[in-house]
Amino acid sequence: MIEFGHLSHVGLRRELNEDTYYGDAELGLWLVADGMGGHEFGEVASAVAREAIVENVRGGKSLVDAIRIADEAIIRHSKQRTEGLPMGTTIAAARLSGNKYEAAWVGDSRVYLWNGQLRQISQDHSYVQELIDQGAITPEQARTHPHRNVVTQALGVTDPAHLKIESVGGELKPGMGLLLCSDGLTEEVDNAAIGRILAQSQFTAQECVDHLIAAALDGGGSDNVTVLLVRQL
Repeated sequence: MIEFGHLSHVGLRRELNEDTYYGDAELGLWLVADGMGGHEFGEVASAVAREAIVENVRGGKSLVDAIRIADEAIIRHSKQRTEGLPMGTTIAAARLSGNKYEAAWVGDSRVYLWNGQLRQISQDHSYVQELIDQGAITPEQARTHPHRNVVTQALGVTDPAHLKIESVGGELKPGMGLLLCSDGLTEEVDNAAIGRILAQSQFTAQECVDHLIAAALDGGGSDNVTVLLVRQL
């Protein structure tokens, strides 16, 4: 039995919401995409990714294959535009079949596993994550780094030959959950605060999502923010 909550908010400093998301318990597919490119291009890129992934997963493709096809679709769409400017999107997606899950991602939208405590199971494709991996900065320093928004991988932008679609899988037992979010949440709310909200067992999945979005806005709301929470009851 699945329960999920979902919400996207433009934030307090942006005019357009370039994030998009999708959730379908019957298909067992959830995703968050954070578009980039400005002039509505990001909004288009994230929507193209969403539609391509949904269509191809529904058609029997694996999650990773569906994301690769979405990348090709964005590149085609970009070439058809008269402006010829690149557009791209991050993606964080999860498939659930029974009690087995697979999560896949490109960019810095994240997937967390909740099992009484919060654990990030995706790894950001970002400049600051590379600095963390090198030991040059700490995760705490990354939160305020001037280049914290620079992604090193994105659909539609990265050379397809070097596109790194990563995936992990595991078991989602009753009481456990998957949290998918754009960086509009993690920019403003640290993992400890996210965990405190998810630990409120009296909250429904939707109430958890609503509180997380509110926390991001209270933190400054500097970006679009999108949150999906999928829980196994």
